[in-house]
Order: sequence, then C-alpha cells, then structure tokens
Amino acid sequence: MGQNQEPPRREWRLPDPRPGPHPDTAIEQIAEQLRTLVRAQERLQGVLGAVMSISRELELPVVLRRVVTAAMELVDARYGALGVLDEEKKALARFIPVGLSPEEEAALEGVELPHGHGLLGHLIHNPEPLRVENIPSHPHSAGFPPGHPPMRTLLGVAISARGEIYGDLYLSDKRNGLPFDALDEDIVVALAGAAGVAIENARLFGQVRAGAEGFQRMLLPRLPDLRPFTGAAVYRPATAPEQLGGDWYDAILLPDDACAAVIGDVVGHDLRAAAAMAQTRNMLRALLYDRRTPPSLVLGALDRTLHAITDNPVATACLARVEPEEDGWTLRWSTAGHLPPLLVRPDGRTRYLYAEPGLPLGVDTGQPRPDHTRPLRGGTTVVFFTDGLVEHPARPIDVCMDELARVAAAHADRSPDELCRVLADNRTSDGHDDIAILALRLPDRP
Repeated sequence: MGQNQEPPRREWRLPDPRPGPHPDTAIEQIAEQLRTLVRAQERLQGVLGAVMSISRELELPVVLRRVVTAAMELVDARYGALGVLDEEKKALARFIPVGLSPEEEAALEGVELPHGHGLLGHLIHNPEPLRVENIPSHPHSAGFPPGHPPMRTLLGVAISARGEIYGDLYLSDKRNGLPFDALDEDIVVALAGAAGVAIENARLFGQVRAGAEGFQRMLLPRLPDLRPFTGAAVYRPATAPEQLGGDWYDAILLPDDACAAVIGDVVGHDLRAAAAMAQTRNMLRALLYDRRTPPSLVLGALDRTLHAITDNPVATACLARVEPEEDGWTLRWSTAGHLPPLLVRPDGRTRYLYAEPGLPLGVDTGQPRPDHTRPLRGGTTVVFFTDGLVEHPARPIDVCMDELARVAAAHADRSPDELCRVLADNRTSDGHDDIAILALRLPDRP
C-alpha cells in the first residue's frame, strides 16, 4: 500500500512515411463513384422505361420496331435491326432495319434484305451474345452489299419467345465511336428478355383478334341472289387492335316482289356487341319476311322483341323496302337513329335522304317511328353505311359525308361491288370504328 507505483509508460510511434491521399484526390474519387452510380441508375431507368414502352404495344409489327429503337437508345447506337427467323430457325424470314438515312435507304434500293449469312448467320447458329470491335476483320464476316453504309462495331443478342429463338437483335456503331462493352451487352440482354415476352403477347393477341374477327365475319350474311336487283356489301374492321364491332347489314327478296335492305350498328366494340348484332339481324330477317309491313312497323316490332327477350345494348338501324310500281320504283324507309342513305344516280348525281330519324333501338319502345317515301328511277344505287365510314374526331361529320358523296359520284358507273370497295378504301373517317357498306342497285324497270 505504501510503496510508490511506477507511472505508466507512454509509447511513441514514428509517423508513417507513406503519404496518404490528398484530401482533394479523395473527394474527386468519391465524386466519380457518385457519378458512376448516377449513370448506372439512369441506365437502369432507361431499361425499365424501354420495357414499359414495348409491353404497351399489341400490334406485332409495332412491337418489333419498338424493340430495335429502344435498344438503340439504351446503348446510343447509330444503326439497329431485328431479324425474324423462319420456321426452321435456319435463316431470316424478315429483317427490320432502323437508323438508315433517306440517302442510305435510296442507295440500298433494289438490294435484297439479309437472309442470315456471315455474322448474322453466326449469331443464328450460335445464339450467344456477340460483340465485335471490327466487323470487316471478323473471320465470319461476309462483307456488305454495294451501297451499304460502312459499319465497324456490332452487338448481337438473340431474342427468345416461349423458350424458342424468335430472332436476333443487331446493333452497330455507337455514336461516341467506342466499341460496345460488357455493360452494353448486359443492358441489351435484359431488354431482349422483356422483348421476347412482349413479342409473344403480341402474337397471342393477334391470334385471338383474328379468331374474334373471323367469328364476327361468320355472323355477317352472304347476300343472297337479289335478281333483278344487284346488291353488294363490304365490311372492314376497326384499325384499333383491341376493338371488334357491331356493324351489320342484310338484304333479302320478299314474297311481294319488294327487296328489303337494312344496315345497323350495335353500340360497343367487343364480342358482346358482335353477338348482339347477329341476334338483332336474325330477328329482323324473320320479322321482315313474315310481316312485309311498312319499315316503321317492322322496326317497332323488332324494338319490342329485343326489349322483351334480350338485354342487348342500344343499336341504330336503317330499314328500307324497294317496291315495284307500274313505271318505276318506290323506296320506303325508316331510320332508328342511323345515318341517312345515299342515292347515286347513273349520271353521277348524288343525294342524301335526310328525313326525320326515329329513336335508336333499345331507348323507348313506346315512341312512334316515322316512315318516308321517295320514287326512284331504274339504275339508281342506294348506298347504306355505318358511321365508321364518315366519323372523324377532328372533322365535322357533314364535311366527311360531302367528301363521301363526291367519291361516290366519281365512281357512279362502277358495279355495286366495286363501288362498295372504293368507298371503303377512300373512307373519310380516322379508322377508329368498323365499317359496313351495303349498295343496292335498281333494275331499269320492274
């Protein structure tokens, strides 16, 4: 207790002779790491945006081109292309180039598109990512055709759909002049995986839509023999890939020597509208053949029947009867909220049969329906059509209808079949809705 304790010894160390990083250098290193992180984040966001952009499309040609443009943007490539393999997976059946200038496209005019030789063929038979720093010096390079722009670097990635190679994505010449690196390859491989899913979705959607459209066409009638009248009809689906339609038409000869013609449009753009269209058309045909009464009474009976035994959506229709007279013909018609028919005379004069329209079918069965009458000369063509032919969101409908009348006048000498096709080909609408056209030409005399 009483002994003096020795004070603790303090150890002295010489400073490390190796100099540490200068503070400015350390800050610059941290800043560079942050910049690299930001660039990586931006590229990741670019990949996600490209995937979302591709997955929103349902039309296969649009999807394929969007895949190429998205890949070009992600790696800043000057040129891009997508080659679709044939059924045997041995050659290219389609080739979609992107990035060529108008002058470069003109220089390649008449040159056959690649079928899968050289480096393209190498990627077909070896579906692994391929990076080439000098295309001409690569042992599998087959050279370029005359007029082809010079290309030096290449990044090729296979695209698979449902476990099978669908095609190959080709990118060439980064705009900064550098070769493609491993990060570029990783990004394009990730995009190719999403592209395969989008391509398969588009293919499946196309199959479903083709089946639905075929079903809808099966529901539309083939016009029977209408002699002595001449009839023709044409149907065109909407350009929007997700839409079906409820447009329909029909024409039949009646036992009293009259010819009945009808055109209609069920509200909606789906299979329910198409099924309702077929149901409405069949009911109307039975009522027409049985009653042979004025069109207004037939439409009234149809409206009450639909209301009583179906839950079909609202529909518009125009029903007409062409009746023989001693010295010509009489047209009797009634409209259920539909556009008026167009008369086309043999000399090219045209006239819309504007008249009081009744209510659409499915609105109010208690309201009376008006009938209208007009004498017609032999050789006159009565054209019935749906609003998909003349509706444009950016143009007044009367302007579109005037243009339609001018087209009809310029082709008044055509057969009803040719006239229907000309009117459909020269539609004044924007194509958002389906189109049905029915033309009935009167003989010279009863």
